[in-house]
Amino acid sequence: MCGICGVIGINESPRAEEITRRMMGALQHRGPDEEGILVAPLAALGMRRLSIIDLPGGIQPVFNETRDVAVVFNGEIYNFPQLRKKLETLGHAFRTHSDTEVIVHAYEQWGEQCLRELRGMFAFAIWDTRPSGSSGGRSGDALRPARIFLARDRLGIKPLYYAAVDGALLFSSEVRSLLASGRVEPRLSPDSLEAYLTFGSVAEPSTLVEGVFSVPPGHWLSFSADAPPAKPSPQPYWVYSDAVVQRDEGPKPRNIRDAAKQLRPLLEETVRDHLIADVPLGVFLSSGLDSTSLVALGSRFQSDLHTFTVIFPEQRFSEAKISRETAKRFKTRHQEVLLDSDTLAAQLDDAVKSLDQPTMDGLNTYFVSRAARHGGLKVALSGLGSDEIFGGYSTFASTPRAALVAGLGRWIPGPFRRFTAGAAVRIASGDAVRKAAAAWRSPRDFPHAYYFTRLLFTPFRVRRLLAPYFESLEHSNSHENLWRERMRETARQAGRLDSFTAVSCFELQSYMVNTLLRDTDSASMANSLEVRVPFLDHRLVEFVGRLPKRSKYKRGIPKALLVEALSDLLPDEVVDQPKRTFTLPWDVWLRGSLGARVAHDLANLAAPLQQYLNPRSVQGAWQNFAIGQTNWSRPWSLYVLNEWVRRHVTDAASHPVSTAAAVHVSAASASASKMRS
Repeated sequence: MCGICGVIGINESPRAEEITRRMMGALQHRGPDEEGILVAPLAALGMRRLSIIDLPGGIQPVFNETRDVAVVFNGEIYNFPQLRKKLETLGHAFRTHSDTEVIVHAYEQWGEQCLRELRGMFAFAIWDTRPSGSSGGRSGDALRPARIFLARDRLGIKPLYYAAVDGALLFSSEVRSLLASGRVEPRLSPDSLEAYLTFGSVAEPSTLVEGVFSVPPGHWLSFSADAPPAKPSPQPYWVYSDAVVQRDEGPKPRNIRDAAKQLRPLLEETVRDHLIADVPLGVFLSSGLDSTSLVALGSRFQSDLHTFTVIFPEQRFSEAKISRETAKRFKTRHQEVLLDSDTLAAQLDDAVKSLDQPTMDGLNTYFVSRAARHGGLKVALSGLGSDEIFGGYSTFASTPRAALVAGLGRWIPGPFRRFTAGAAVRIASGDAVRKAAAAWRSPRDFPHAYYFTRLLFTPFRVRRLLAPYFESLEHSNSHENLWRERMRETARQAGRLDSFTAVSCFELQSYMVNTLLRDTDSASMANSLEVRVPFLDHRLVEFVGRLPKRSKYKRGIPKALLVEALSDLLPDEVVDQPKRTFTLPWDVWLRGSLGARVAHDLANLAAPLQQYLNPRSVQGAWQNFAIGQTNWSRPWSLYVLNEWVRRHVTDAASHPVSTAAAVHVSAASASASKMRS
């Protein structure tokens, strides 16, 4: 696990190296063990390493035999032993036992098609000076500019951002690292502010910084080092809807029992592969079905498994009792970490600082990651992804209802819809009513009704919060909005699927990647901890996605297929309990001393936000919470946004500069290496 970064297209190598070293310094928390940098004509690639596999041999950048292909890599390739054997039979020679080196040789062998061979979580950059279409040739051929190949894993578990600036292209594992380069202007993206207020996180492929974008999940980007694209266009190699509908693999399971029999060995293999590490490893354990499933399976392959649970003094939020019983049942080394309001207040600055982009929901992972790292772990397994593929969220039931409301609303005159929506909210309270009213009031605000089920602020409230921005848009006839384009594309994909799998498609490509995975990555890496997510192994995601609804859904039983597949392992008290989410007691804490801190902050908006946010509407969000008319998530999301902007846009943070010894590679030296071989 690492942080990677680089700059492509700058003629002066010392300048490119300087920029890359600044970005590496901002990634130090992601890789405290080692650092490495490659400096070549028109390119500099850097990395910080958190060593997990092949501790002495995995130092990056990693080269091929002739040193004309190199990689910097963030993530884990779980099928690297099998791929290594395959590549060795094809004539490739390995120097290390790391999964990183497999990527180099796989790219040598298959080019961009290597991505179809890789199973894992990854973001990497490859530097390639081989003659076009060949791994050998005349020495003069090596003088051509390098090709750069950037890629991100299918589900977006690992992040990869880029910015095209003044003829160069910069990339990094974090937005904050790009800001540290000195080449990216710290200017807010108003489009992304709209997405953040609407959903509680910034929606891909946009970021909160103007001109910085993510490589979308399942995409790659390739270009010549002497001609970085002014407007990059990442290309897809994996699309969820294609992956689950295009293959005809014979008869489908007739029912959940048949599907569970096929699922069980895949679950076992996936968890076993995710346990591979040369450092201490554990599991985030709650009282829920997902983490309990990982412990039940993991304890079969690894004795003395570590488990960690965050508990609270507020008993209705604490999951201590069931998690203790689970740990006892599977004989894990269990550790509980008590988190109260005083501890949160003392660590809040560090927790908010850990977020690479603002989010209303990222601090949960920060505190459990901090506990696991202080407990001696470098790797932890998380149950993320299970709700999305097995149907654990309420959205699997609420999306059809929202679609019905929005569908009816399209036939009703706007004035009547607006009047009745306002009346409904005044008469009845609660998130369900508020979201249904939003779907009724403005049914065409989103390309699919699913998005109404994930609202933070309704579109009507967002327009009030961003009144200055929307007023300026009234005079603009053309306005490109990338995150809305991605929403439309996701809706197009979901339209090919049955009602159950369609919600999985939405969840995986919105809430999962925009909130959960991004939060998990930044919060865990802030504590130099690698988090693995077995339920998001793409083979598992594809298998469940291809099942007909009848083989994975049973009314009244959340995640019925998972329960059936592990029925002999799961404790009854875990299976039978009502669905609950892991969240901190924010509602309680914000009505104490923490609330005064948030109220003060919201009364003093950071300068960059003042040109976009309506201060009266911001204050109104806090006041509505104080009198019980809205929940904690709305004022809290504004607080985190304000703090993030203050730290990373208003007051740019200073970072150490990398001092790693550089690997300098010229076209001539790559040519000489090939001639010697």
